[in-house]
Amino acid sequence: MATHFILLDRDGVLNEDSDAYIKSPDEWQPIPGSMEALALLNQAGYHVVVITNQSGLARGLFTNKTLNQIHAKMHRMAGEQGGYIEKIYYCPHGPDDGCNCRKPAVGLLLQFAREYGLGLTDVPFVGDSIRDIEAALNAGASPILVRTGKGQKTLQQHPNLNIPIFDNLYDAAKNIISRQ
Repeated sequence: MATHFILLDRDGVLNEDSDAYIKSPDEWQPIPGSMEALALLNQAGYHVVVITNQSGLARGLFTNKTLNQIHAKMHRMAGEQGGYIEKIYYCPHGPDDGCNCRKPAVGLLLQFAREYGLGLTDVPFVGDSIRDIEAALNAGASPILVRTGKGQKTLQQHPNLNIPIFDNLYDAAKNIISRQ
């Protein structure tokens, strides 16, 4: 059986988002059903990879150590539901740093593709913002929008998006698995 990957944004897809940033493990709270969605995807043979902008690092709102603690909580909570996150790629830069890794730039997606030796065609990328959708499209992946996080606002601002849209990650996961 071929190895399948799914790429996920973090804030607004896996956990509740905040305009004030997620700055501590306590502030990281999973969206209902998201940890169960990871388990569903894993059980169906998907390797889950998170691709996330974390400009709070550049803004001095939290440290790498704190980000690692937040991700440790995310891994632990996924594991409690039988889910597993294979790898997390994150952009530590701010919006004005001119990096190639901050979505909608494709640097993190291309790094993933290089490290795993695969193309991005048909690899689903689930996000809640237009940056996620643009990054997926620009890298040749298959964008999926969820209405959680900034998703509903993204849909209002871009009503003509011609991509799959789901209420949340759990619904998106069920659909992805059903198409296998």
